[in-house]
Parts: sequence; structure tokens; C-alpha cells
Amino acid sequence: MYEPEDKMISLIRDNYGLLQSLGSFGISLGFGDKTVKETCENNDVDTHTFLAVVNYIANGYGEFEADEQLSVPTLLHYLEACHAYFLDFQLPYIRRELQESLDEHDSLAKLILRFYDEYAHEIRRHMKYEQKTLFPYVQSLVEGVPATGYDVETFSKHHGAADKKLRELKLLIIKYLPQDGLHNNQLTATLHDIYENEVWLQQHAMVEDHIFVPAIRRLERLAKQSDITRNISDMVFKARTGQNSEALSDREKDVVVSLVQGMANKEIADHLCISVNTVITHRRNIARKLQIHSPAGLTIYAIVNGLVDISSVKL
Repeated sequence: MYEPEDKMISLIRDNYGLLQSLGSFGISLGFGDKTVKETCENNDVDTHTFLAVVNYIANGYGEFEADEQLSVPTLLHYLEACHAYFLDFQLPYIRRELQESLDEHDSLAKLILRFYDEYAHEIRRHMKYEQKTLFPYVQSLVEGVPATGYDVETFSKHHGAADKKLRELKLLIIKYLPQDGLHNNQLTATLHDIYENEVWLQQHAMVEDHIFVPAIRRLERLAKQSDITRNISDMVFKARTGQNSEALSDREKDVVVSLVQGMANKEIADHLCISVNTVITHRRNIARKLQIHSPAGLTIYAIVNGLVDISSVKL
């Protein structure tokens, strides 16, 4: 496992495939004999996050569910740069290689190029979705104003590696397009690059699934905790200043206390000597007045407003 005090050059010497990762982190070459930490700091990159990604790509090492030191802005910048690299450079580059290595008059070669274009379209759609939907959502979490109607589980359930067509393309070329001479050399070089891209896409998907998604889940949990804290504070303020939009009647307070104690509608009716229909009406009025619909919310309300003692509540 690589550490902050290791030389950056040794990390790259051991894993030349990490060169592209350097660029996506915004780290320029020419770092001499500087350590990983020195190089990251000189390029305004979070060292811990950089090493988390590098160690995972190079060695498959990492436990990220509980890693609270990961920098989400650094991960977001890294993934955005990875997308730009692949969409703006790598996809067009491979297509040019294919054109140069295939006989443009061969019908099968034309089909291979069409197949590649379909693959490129699928990859572009896949990454554009993340750029349009996932990345702005994560940025809103970082800024403390999470967007509603979306969460990382929605993304995670539908996220999968979009490299099946690339594997098919590679096999089609190997099986059906043997060439001689110069074209054979060009095609072999192109196949090598396709193999490299297949590996890169797999690593990219794994970084998203095993590092980025857990980091977003932590942000979501923090956002929910902040919302709960704000709601409780708001309740306390309203209770102290008498700003409840509409005060509960004494009977409605009795119903709230009964609900907090875990009673069902029939039990509340028997306890308060009223009908079940009356209990339901009281509950409807309570929800309308307080805009609270959950048992947990009513419990917090009852505690804050002194209707029950917190020591008597089963949490």
C-alpha cells in the first residue's frame, strides 16, 4: 500500500497505468523526487483521497464505507475529469485508429465501425447522465442544499459497467478481421488500446461504486441529521415563543401522549372514553395543525413541548 511519504515517481514506475489518473486529479508531470504528499499539496489535491483511489486501482485495497476523511469535492473533480478524458479524447482516438487499420472498402470493416459508433453512443449517454444528474446532486450535497427527489441509491441501482459492446468489438476484430502487413500491425496496436480501455472502464466503474457512492451516502446521512436538528430547533423555538400556527386542544394533547406511548386507535378510544372515529378525527386535526405525520415526529413534539418526559419514552 502506498503512503504519503512514498516518492511519487516510484508509484508511477510501479503502475504506469496510473498516469491518466494523475491527469484527472490535476497533477502535472515533472514532480521530480517529491513525495506523494508534497506533490498532492503542490497541486491542491487531497492526499488521503488521492491515495485511496490509487491504492484501490493498483492493489484493490480499501475499506471505504467508514472512511470519513475522503474529500467528496476531490472525488467529484476526479470523476468529471475522467469523463472529459474518455469522451473528448479516448473515444475519438480509438475511432481514428480503427479507421486507419481497417480497409474502408471492406463491408465487414464498415460494420465494425458502425458497431463502434453504437458503443461510443452508449458510453456517451451513460456518462452524460452522470454529469447531468448525479454530479450536480452531489455538488448540492457538498454545498449543504441537497436537491429533492433523487438519492445515490437511485443511481446505484441502475449503475453498471457500460463496456459490454467494447468486449464484443474486440472479439469481432480478433475473429473476423485478420490482416496482413501494415494493416495487421495497426490493428494489433488498436486492439491493445481497446484492451487498455476495457480495463480503464472497469476501474472507473469500481471507483464510482466502491469509493464515490459510499462517500455520497455519508453526505446524505449528514444532510438528514442536519434536517432533523433544524426541525427540532424550530420546534423548540416555536414552543418557547408560542408560534405554533394553531394550538392543540387539551383532548388533542391527550391523543398525542397516547400515541407516543404506543397505543393503537382502539386503545386510545378506551383510555379516553371516546369513540374510535373521534380518535381518528383528532389525529387528522393534529396532523393538520402540526404538519407532523410520523410517530417519531410526534414523539419529538411531545418531548419539546413538555407533554411527556424523555425518560419515559422508549427510543
